[in-house]
Amino acid sequence: MKKSEVYIFDTSAFLSGKPLNFENGKLVTTQGVLNELKPGGRDYRSFELFKERGLVVFEPNKASKQKILKIISKTGDLDRLSETDVEILSIAYEIKEEGKEPIILTDDYSIQNVAETLKIKYENINQFKITKKFKWICRCRGCGKRFKSDVKNCPICGTETKKIVSSEESIK
Repeated sequence: MKKSEVYIFDTSAFLSGKPLNFENGKLVTTQGVLNELKPGGRDYRSFELFKERGLVVFEPNKASKQKILKIISKTGDLDRLSETDVEILSIAYEIKEEGKEPIILTDDYSIQNVAETLKIKYENINQFKITKKFKWICRCRGCGKRFKSDVKNCPICGTETKKIVSSEESIK
């Protein structure tokens, strides 16, 4: 039996301007996405059209957000993702836990990176999909020390750190 598909709209799905057609499956987004759209603009009107077709604005629960934040800190994408991005991933996680098939509609590479880690499907809109899954760490620009957690300034020499790829894995 095929799982019930749920399409989760990131802001980039509305900003793309592309006609999107999802006859089978539920349509979901977050209040954060709605807040990123300019009221009365073309993208907002696209949102309203999808709302008429059944798009539901959904808010994730705190427990799923906490789980997602832990995973994001392990992948090193924490400072690359907005609060809205975390909401999108949290909703996808909740839907997957319910036994349904979440599909995130996004061009955001960091969302795609975390979705790969969670084994959650995603579809691109305007950009190419990611071809590799990355794990990011911080490295001091001065002394070169590496940190697994997000560190803005090196505690050893005080120099600002930079995000670098610590490992990458090809996506099939």
